[in-house]
Amino acid sequence: MTPSAERVAAVIVNYNAGDYLLECVRSLRDADVVHIVVADNASSDDSLSALRAADPAVIVVETGGNFGYGGGVNRGVLAAPAGADVLLVCNPDLTIEPVAVKAMLTALDADPELGIVGPRIDNTDGTLYPSARIVPGPFDALGHAFLGLIMPRNRFTRRYRMLDVDQSVARRVDWISGACFAIRRELFDRLEGFNEDYYMYLEEVDLCTRARGAGAAIGYEPAARVVHVGGVSTRQLPYRMLAEHHRSVMRWWWSSHPGRKRIFAPVIAFGLSIRFILAVAVRLIRR
Repeated sequence: MTPSAERVAAVIVNYNAGDYLLECVRSLRDADVVHIVVADNASSDDSLSALRAADPAVIVVETGGNFGYGGGVNRGVLAAPAGADVLLVCNPDLTIEPVAVKAMLTALDADPELGIVGPRIDNTDGTLYPSARIVPGPFDALGHAFLGLIMPRNRFTRRYRMLDVDQSVARRVDWISGACFAIRRELFDRLEGFNEDYYMYLEEVDLCTRARGAGAAIGYEPAARVVHVGGVSTRQLPYRMLAEHHRSVMRWWWSSHPGRKRIFAPVIAFGLSIRFILAVAVRLIRR
């Protein structure tokens, strides 16, 4: 297959993203993406009316409620054209560089084992957002969870976020950020999409883990680049999102620690409760 963007169906989840949504769609058009689906999680702003006026060809799916990120993607995919064999999942507050989509397609076509590939993600100031990560062991997870709140460059966080590896080199990773990634449609369907038990956060960790369990590899492709504002939707409900993050971590721990290991669940829950309180305190102080 040729790396034609006509093979791609982009699925964007929108929640009050305003003009950012329009910029995201424009960047996808500049990258030659023909099929664009916007799954709207009951936005209350004018983003949908503005989108329909700016680009009537976009397929809009009004979900009828806020089903979280994974739930929005799942509903959007149902409206994606059947002929698209690759899905490009996107946050609404990012812009895609013109060659990014074809670079991800090229990576998928070059390696049949790759099921999911994520681009390099940069912040708006040009700094790298660490989108390629490992699934941390217990010590790295503990160190990152607590030291990461006040010392983001600590060695546990650096290892977890792969900050000491060459970010200009394509590689296989444990998981990639859900802000933007390409996934084979067949694999997404086989996995039955995102697990909607994860309302927000860690849904991409779960998806990538299940993909690897199904025999697919996860790739990071720096030749594809996107710029991400980050937090446009989630910062509208910051403390609820903090709570959802910690709930998702607990859910992830439970699902990945079967059998006797679950006797430690009360300890993990207590630790996450303490971390949530600290995270709220740090946020209030920084404000």
